[in-house]
Amino acid sequence: MQAIRALAARVGDWNVPTPCAEWQALDLAGHLRCVAENCLEYLQDSPDSRLAKLFAQDAAAAVLIRQQARQNATELAVLPPEPGPSRIMAFTVSAGAYADLMPEMWDRTHLIYRGTKYTVGDHAGAACVEWHLHAWDLAKAIGADYRPLDPELLVSAWHWGVPHLPLAPGDAWETVLRSSGRSPGWPEEKGPAPPSATRGAPAAPGRRRVRGRRA
Repeated sequence: MQAIRALAARVGDWNVPTPCAEWQALDLAGHLRCVAENCLEYLQDSPDSRLAKLFAQDAAAAVLIRQQARQNATELAVLPPEPGPSRIMAFTVSAGAYADLMPEMWDRTHLIYRGTKYTVGDHAGAACVEWHLHAWDLAKAIGADYRPLDPELLVSAWHWGVPHLPLAPGDAWETVLRSSGRSPGWPEEKGPAPPSATRGAPAAPGRRRVRGRRA
């Protein structure tokens, strides 16, 4: 969250392209706002959130990914016309509330998918991965670079937060980037990631859980 705020402060033109397919920096800021608001909503409503009801259908992962991709597109389309900094501020408010509430609810059931219970802590892995990836997206859009302080933690978070996508071998951070569909050398190295590359699957059950560390 701190990295996203710092990078957003350096954006001079919110119409610049990003590594997320067809998204400009303004779209990315809007998506971040929507994602943080959704995370907070799902947390507050767990275990009866609309996300939990979606996964209770026990549909195939590909179906869930498509449904959430449509949700992402719809939410972005109906956002009010506001500048990038305002969207980042809204992201910060919701993400901060999510981070404040999450520790005390860490072991609460977040959703049940195909008979397996997933906790709030499990779902934090998906948020952890996604927000670091979008920090990188924002950095690349302004010609900078970004690398998280603990890429190995993101590898662990991926295993129990984004189990529907396999991890490629190699350097921990490049592994996360490539496995999400991104090209570490963007824009010279083509292959932009779809906006929903890491969305749409439940966290896997308690594999290598990292307790007491926030996304």
